[in-house]
Amino acid sequence: MLLCLRIENFALIDQLELEFGAGLNVLTGETGAGKSIILDAIDAVLGGKVSSRVIRTGTSRALVEGTFTYSPALAAWLSEQEIDLIDDNSIVISREITATASNIRSRSRVNGVLVNRQIMGELRDRLVEITAQGQTVQVGQSAQVREWLDLYGGDSPIQQRQKVATGFIAYQNAHLTLEKRRTSERERLQQLDLLTYQVQELGTANLEEPQELEQLAQERERLNHVVDLQQMSYKVYQALYQNDNETPAAADLLGDSEATLNDMVEYDDQLRSLLDLVRDAQAAVVEVGRQINAYGDSLEADPQRLEEVEERIQELKQICRKYGPTLTEAIAYYQRIQTELATLNDSEQSIENLEQQEKACFEKLTQACQKLTQLRRQTAANLESRLIAELKPLAMEKVQFQVEIAPTFPTAVGADKITFMFSPNPGEPLQPLTEIASGGEMSRFLLALKACFSRSDAAETLVFDEIDVGVSGRVAQAIAEKLHQLSQTNQVLCVTHQPLVAAMADRHFRVDKQIITQGKGKKANNGSSEQRTVVRVTNLEDLTTRREELAQLAGGKSASDAIAFAESLLLQAANHRRGNR
Repeated sequence: MLLCLRIENFALIDQLELEFGAGLNVLTGETGAGKSIILDAIDAVLGGKVSSRVIRTGTSRALVEGTFTYSPALAAWLSEQEIDLIDDNSIVISREITATASNIRSRSRVNGVLVNRQIMGELRDRLVEITAQGQTVQVGQSAQVREWLDLYGGDSPIQQRQKVATGFIAYQNAHLTLEKRRTSERERLQQLDLLTYQVQELGTANLEEPQELEQLAQERERLNHVVDLQQMSYKVYQALYQNDNETPAAADLLGDSEATLNDMVEYDDQLRSLLDLVRDAQAAVVEVGRQINAYGDSLEADPQRLEEVEERIQELKQICRKYGPTLTEAIAYYQRIQTELATLNDSEQSIENLEQQEKACFEKLTQACQKLTQLRRQTAANLESRLIAELKPLAMEKVQFQVEIAPTFPTAVGADKITFMFSPNPGEPLQPLTEIASGGEMSRFLLALKACFSRSDAAETLVFDEIDVGVSGRVAQAIAEKLHQLSQTNQVLCVTHQPLVAAMADRHFRVDKQIITQGKGKKANNGSSEQRTVVRVTNLEDLTTRREELAQLAGGKSASDAIAFAESLLLQAANHRRGNR
């Protein structure tokens, strides 16, 4: 429930503080007096859209602050949002709006904690519901009508709609995957052809050894220098083992040295270690001589092998230029594209498989939508009977109302187009509500609709902005009684021009405009005092002032007949309230 509303520099309001109470709170005043500004302030403090025009001329900052009572459920929700409670009874919401040279900025706080727009939206739904005759546009919107119907249905359609939303996301993902695959099929086939060619080329190249190119280069050098290697190996053999010239070979010299050291050891055994070294050296030289001789004998020119090596080197270099730059990188690339090629050829990723997945997701979504449609039809039947019952006391005894549910393509919120069908007169066919209802009929319909939601509505405060426009007499009285009925379970704030409605109020506020001189001794540019228009609100607590206001609403002036009519209205309202206790 809204306890207090404090406004600073908002539109035509400079300073204003209003205290509301339980039951029916009514705002009256002449057209253009500023009643809607107060409702705009309530909308603004709860996160509604604002523009720079809401900031009072001559100032750069506006502030709206609302104090509400809260329930245990709301207290638990605030705790989940990590917002501390101020006391046991109230929650304070404020919004500061500032204007800069280029834009407008606003900050919302709940119990002093800065909050974002999402939290304010969730909090708004828990506190206040604003209904205006301007909602005629919403009544004609299938999306809004669907929201109302699901809300009226309670947990079952809401939970089923969540399942539909989940199914729609799954279907949408499957559909997008399929479309993406179809769109990229040409690129996929081109990539498949390219990778197939590359895998074949690299597979034919038989790439196994990363060092093969270096090894082939060494083999090519050997084959190109066979004669030189033979001559040099023979020269080494002569120098180490057997020299055809008179010069002794290294093995012969080491043999002579061994014989000499052997004689010396007979006289000095300390030389035995040197003798062993010479013997080892002689054996090593002899072994090298034999091996180099065998190497030289094994060498022979092989032009065919040399040609094969040259061709292989050129092949590998070509592979490196295309897939390298090194052979190691070319082998790694070959291994990678084999995996990519396998993925492209994976049957599970084929278009046919994706089509099956999309079909399965669509069937699951369709089933969820069908169940939601069934729940909506059940809810619609309940709403139809309840709404007709609420409309009959509003001088619409013969009204017909039906919720038309037509099939559409499945979406995240179901597969239904929902329209409110209406016929206020017997014998007339049902037609869309927005096309046939008059202003007064629409006012009564919105009020009856809100009455249907009053018990299930999470918001404790219901705001009606001139919901009684276009009605008079018996219908106005019926609306007044319906508003009073709603005020027994919810706090109701109502802007009205109807004396019948105003008379039923538990609290009556008069809104008017006043012209004030701003600032003591302050002069305008032409030397005169600066005058400003402000909105003032008076709580009509005593019977006399309230009677005069009702007389103004009824007769336009406080004539004796208007006063008498006002007194009769107050008496009638008092009797009605007593009779409904």
